[in-house]
Amino acid sequence: MSPGIWQILIVVLIVLILFGGRGKIAAIMGDAAKGIKAFKKGLNDEEGTDGSQNTAGPSAKGNPKDS
Repeated sequence: MSPGIWQILIVVLIVLILFGGRGKIAAIMGDAAKGIKAFKKGLNDEEGTDGSQNTAGPSAKGNPKDS
């Protein structure tokens, strides 16, 4: 069974997406890393503005529905 034209085109398209251009995968991974760093920084900033850093998690504050 030989590969058809559509199978070859799909493989070529995948290769171009992965390896074509100027390091698209590296750029995507760099953007993902920047997003993760920004998210962590945002979490740390949020904890710092409360004045108290809660290490036990959200359950330590209590649930307002329990009252």
